This record gives sequence, structure tokens and C-alpha cells, in this order.
Amino acid sequence: MILIIKCSCIADVSLPYKNLNIMTLYQTTFDIFNKNYMGSAAMAVIGQSCLGGAAAMYVLSNGTSILQMVQLAVIVLACIFVNTSILAQMKHKVVFNLLILSSILSVFFILLNTLVL
Repeated sequence: MILIIKCSCIADVSLPYKNLNIMTLYQTTFDIFNKNYMGSAAMAVIGQSCLGGAAAMYVLSNGTSILQMVQLAVIVLACIFVNTSILAQMKHKVVFNLLILSSILSVFFILLNTLVL
């Protein structure tokens, strides 16, 4: 499923309006995830596992020091928490939030190990 989001940026918009826009995006995405939970959860397991594997690959490509092992542990734990929350049939909002956290952490560690380290 492809979700097309129309973004319009206005220069003179106050910060609370931008937060409302982000929360609207979050709520809309969660509603779609919640409505199609079985399919979304299956795709989430596949997607975040692949993203976590890519993040682990980038971390390990820089060596095996303590810093890399800590990064690897954070990535693995984040992915495990998402998979466990789906298998434990936790509330859909908890699964969704853990999925977002796992994706953000994986992308962060990929960028960190690609650009910085």
C-alpha cells in the first residue's frame, strides 16, 4: 500500500500549528495501521527486521569495539521489542509506537555509522 501525503509548508505558521500537523499525520497513520492491523503487523515485522539488519551491518562495518557493541545491542533490543510486542498481542498503539522508535533508531545508527564514524 502506498500512502501519498500532501505537505504544504507556509513560512508564517506558528509552532503549535506545525505540532498539530505532525499529530494529525501520526493519528492518520495510526488509524490506517489500526484498521489493517494484521497485515500491517506482518509487514512491520518484515520491514523493521530488514532495517534493523541493515543498521547492524553498518555498525559492524566500522569494527567491533565497545562503542559498536553498545550500538548493536540497542538496535537488536529495539527490534526484539517490536517483534515481542506483536507476538504478545499488546495494544496496537504500543506496537505502533515501538515500531516508530525502532525505525528511528535504525535509521539514526545507519546515518551515524555512514556519515560520522
